Amino acid sequence: MINAPSIANCELLNIGKQIDELIAGNVTFLHIDLMDGNYVPNLLFPTSIVKAIKTKYPNIITDVHLMVNNPDNYIDLLKKYGADYVSFHIDSTSFVIRLLTKIRNKGMKAGVVINPSQRIDIIEPFIHYLDYVVLMTVEPGFAGQKFMEGSLERLDELNNLREKTNTNFLISIDGGIDCPNSIESLKRGAEILVTGIYTVFNQPDGLTNACIRFEKEMNRIK
Repeated sequence: MINAPSIANCELLNIGKQIDELIAGNVTFLHIDLMDGNYVPNLLFPTSIVKAIKTKYPNIITDVHLMVNNPDNYIDLLKKYGADYVSFHIDSTSFVIRLLTKIRNKGMKAGVVINPSQRIDIIEPFIHYLDYVVLMTVEPGFAGQKFMEGSLERLDELNNLREKTNTNFLISIDGGIDCPNSIESLKRGAEILVTGIYTVFNQPDGLTNACIRFEKEMNRIK
């Protein structure tokens, strides 16, 4: 299980301190949402935040989720700044295979994001180009939404497709994650959990303790 806290849930005036607390809680994988105000109706984070995190914590894995139009325009800069994983929405480009290949050729892990309104088998034409798939369990663009009904069944479908095609991409679950649906997601084949306000942020025992507690709870899953 990879706990990937989304720093979109951080308090903007305390983001550095809160990232320190996440790292102290054994977090090794940070989820970074980049939004352009066009693909989704929200603006969030300059690309330079990747550079800032990698400069202070070079061993942290940075998982960049591009909620933008024209994602191809971001790849060179993300490589320069040290991004490790880069995912984009399938409908944000007409050239999915070209973009996946570009990301991989630059030494980063390449992924696509499936929105709740999209079929799971939309990934079949390029499934062998994927290092990971992000399954959205909320509509993208805003933190704090509730896990959507039917998401676990969609996860089953994605895991079955992975087995049917004999591929080994990782499955990341993003949106409304809490402890009960985290447990079910892991049981159904997910490996990466993008955690937020229902798991590690805004918990009474603080970020560091919440991350340690969440990891212990999830590692009990067989």
